[in-house]
Amino acid sequence: MTSIENEYKKLMETILFEGLDKEDRTGTGTTSIFGATIRHDMSMGFPLLTRKRVSFKAAKTELLWILQGRTDLKYLEDNGVKYWRPDYERSGRTDETLGPVYGKQWRNFGGVDQLQQLVHNIKCNPNSRRLMISAWNPAEMKDMVLPPCHYGFQVYINNNQLDLMWQQRSADVFLGLPYDIIVGSLFLTTMAEQTNLSPNYLGINLIDAHIYKPHIEQTLQYCKNKIHKLPVLQGKYESYSLLNYNCNNYIKADLIK
Repeated sequence: MTSIENEYKKLMETILFEGLDKEDRTGTGTTSIFGATIRHDMSMGFPLLTRKRVSFKAAKTELLWILQGRTDLKYLEDNGVKYWRPDYERSGRTDETLGPVYGKQWRNFGGVDQLQQLVHNIKCNPNSRRLMISAWNPAEMKDMVLPPCHYGFQVYINNNQLDLMWQQRSADVFLGLPYDIIVGSLFLTTMAEQTNLSPNYLGINLIDAHIYKPHIEQTLQYCKNKIHKLPVLQGKYESYSLLNYNCNNYIKADLIK
């Protein structure tokens, strides 16, 4: 069985010791590798990392925001998620939205509600190899505050079990990826609930997996920290909560924008 704790630590160590220096749009500089895949067996527990504390509530808020087809800052900030504000301010937008980002594409991609279509197709054609959602819409990219990082999701069904794999063009491995893992895991669980299946494997394909230079020391600290047993997810959809989340303290690091 594959645990996210081991997969994530191995990814970090690979980047630290085998990665190459690479410039980036922020001018900060990264250590980066091309093409990595990490997996998690959901039967081992909910994949919320324990070597540092990660905010479950922030990731849950983002998923609910996406599933509702929302793109506004108000919903996020009313629920304590404020890290999108700098991107919004740099964009020059004045409408208090992030443009046609994730929620818009999931629920209205050229008039297609991809989420509704996915649920229908899982129920009616579970062996299809076209059970997917795409957020990469070149026609609307210019209006987005930030192009989608996790841009493609696909599910696989066998023996009444649901697997989910997503594609991610760019991964801030120390700060951003732990939240992405929660979002993907909650989405997998939600789809399983909606279709009377069991969540099974979570998989993530990362194209540019990087650690920002100012996060190197924090990454090394993370790798030294004690591991704890993964928590258990309880509740349904909007009422999801965690049971027995034991972890180390937060490791402070600045969000690179």
